[in-house]
Amino acid sequence: MTPAWTWWIVILVVGALNYLSRLSFIALFAHIEMPPLAARALRFVPSTMLTAIVIPAVVFTAPATLVFSYTSATATMAGGMVALWIAQWVVRGAG
Repeated sequence: MTPAWTWWIVILVVGALNYLSRLSFIALFAHIEMPPLAARALRFVPSTMLTAIVIPAVVFTAPATLVFSYTSATATMAGGMVALWIAQWVVRGAG
């Protein structure tokens, strides 16, 4: 079994890498002027991310619950895969 201090080292190293990667973008954009198009596009990132997180949880939870209540977990996963394939087919057809 791995000693506890090894896990603490891993946690600290990963945390430091995460912090430094975020800091690098802040430091970079503090010295470089961002193009107006990119600055305008970045205003929409928070609402887009919130939508990407919330909509699947709201839309797909009810159908999955319905399928699972009448069948099994395997059928629910299979139904999810079929729904994914249909969504990919629709998106490819629209593009």
